[in-house]
Amino acid sequence: MYRSHNCGELTISNVGEEVLLSGWVQKSRDLGAMVFVDLRDRYGITQLTFSDERDTELMASAQKLGREFVIQVEGKVIERTSKNKKIATGEIEIEVSLLKILNKSDLPPFTIEDNTDGGEDIRMKYRYLDIRRNPIRNNLVLRSKVSMEVRNYLSNIEFLEVETPYLIKSTPEGARDFIVPSRMNGGEFYALPQSPQTFKQLLMVGGVDKYFQIVKCFRDEDLRADRQPEFTQIDCEMSFVEQDDILEVFEGLTRHLLKKINNVEVGEFPRMDYAEAMKLYGSDKPDIRFDMKFAELNDVAKNKGFKVFDSQELVVGISVPNCASYTRKQLDKLIEWVKRPQIGATGLIWAKHNEDGTFKSSVDKFFNQEALAQWSEKLNSKTGDLMLVMAGDIDKTRKALGELRLYMAETLGLRDPKKFAPLWVVDFPLLEWDEDSERYHAMHHPFTSPKMEDMHLLSTEPGKVRANAYDLVMNGNEIGGGSIRIHDKSTQEMMFSHLGFTEEEAKNQFGFLMDAFQFGAPPHGGIAFGLDRLVAIMGGQEIIRDFIAFPKNNSGRDVMIDSPATVSEEQLIDLKLKLDLK
Repeated sequence: MYRSHNCGELTISNVGEEVLLSGWVQKSRDLGAMVFVDLRDRYGITQLTFSDERDTELMASAQKLGREFVIQVEGKVIERTSKNKKIATGEIEIEVSLLKILNKSDLPPFTIEDNTDGGEDIRMKYRYLDIRRNPIRNNLVLRSKVSMEVRNYLSNIEFLEVETPYLIKSTPEGARDFIVPSRMNGGEFYALPQSPQTFKQLLMVGGVDKYFQIVKCFRDEDLRADRQPEFTQIDCEMSFVEQDDILEVFEGLTRHLLKKINNVEVGEFPRMDYAEAMKLYGSDKPDIRFDMKFAELNDVAKNKGFKVFDSQELVVGISVPNCASYTRKQLDKLIEWVKRPQIGATGLIWAKHNEDGTFKSSVDKFFNQEALAQWSEKLNSKTGDLMLVMAGDIDKTRKALGELRLYMAETLGLRDPKKFAPLWVVDFPLLEWDEDSERYHAMHHPFTSPKMEDMHLLSTEPGKVRANAYDLVMNGNEIGGGSIRIHDKSTQEMMFSHLGFTEEEAKNQFGFLMDAFQFGAPPHGGIAFGLDRLVAIMGGQEIIRDFIAFPKNNSGRDVMIDSPATVSEEQLIDLKLKLDLK
């Protein structure tokens, strides 16, 4: 037996007991006559004591212990004279009588402590060491708890967990596929799934009725902080449901997770249609933990002789609370911030709502106090607020102002990670026009059903058709998305036609699904949560990498195992990817 207790469970009630502990040496303090060692495992830290008076040979062994040595000790639990209230075991220590070194360790490349001196690159290279640190380990514990609660909740309402294949067929919609060559079928390829979409629909045709899966998905696309080439979805589908049925079930799941994991109760989730979200926040995933809604100023700002406004499609602004005291230097910094390529704005107009009720703006030459008061009324500004205004093309300007809104909220500390503000965004456009390919693309995916009341527009004005789709947004992040699906062959054929598929292409790519629809497909719909992102937000962060055990870097590489890597010529020949010229 390596241990009778873990390093986080012994308390004052265990004083006098003989115990066995095993773990890693966190740190060692040699005081000459005594050595104190902090022993760490997954559960916590326990202090060990070695004394020259008790055993000189044991003391000499303790003095040779290095950081991250793996050791086993036997000893008596005693009360500490100098207690540490910051840790659960801080009232006791172990008077060691036996020490066994289970494995020595080289000096780690960074300190295995909460506040490490290791940069991100070195920590990813030695990820197994990084996992020993509390912040990373606690993130993985959180992820495990969320996964267990998801399974418990859905299983209790009769969802079946069903595994779907990883080696599937490449499809042209969505992101790039990861391609897997087949040795037994030379010149042909599998693809790794971007989602189990068609399989879960086929499960509904098969009468499964309620399906879920916590499943790996793969997308060969450019990476950023909240995106990985392989990621995990909580994938779900239900039969004989309408949109409200889906929203009710998964609003319940989200409430359950926040209560069980974060001990936070939230009320009924607000619903906002896509058009309203874009108009008020410039984003289809608005952060509603704070206000600063957009207000359009065209009727009070245009045709006043100011060409910057007069020539533009949209003039729109926000009121930032308690920022009228901003200096010219701070305002110039904001202007430079919005001009960055990432934001793409051409400029920024500001107006201060002074404490005495007067206004001061960067366009006083064109707008008098009365005109600025009209701005204030539209933007609902209060004394002490700062009005920030942009002008330009509708979509581009709203997007830029949305980024500025988030930046100001971050600067003012309004994005509290311990506060959770979920909402449903509904009624997305079914299709969006792509200028490069000069054709429509599905905003979600080609299996999303149009809203029944818009079906008549599908043949004549497809760009105006709304999707029977919905996203679950929390704290400015999309954590889940889904739709009611098309379940009849004729509508699916029409959808493929609008997406530019020929009849032959549609049959080659999705003939199996179209065939299934001819054998009594039930009305069905579903949703998929991004588990990595959901867990990160519940953990008070937005970067998902630290909530994945072994993540990739921004280049899609695993620097720990040095992957991706080349393979041998023999393997390439086997896969018919290289000719054997011998």
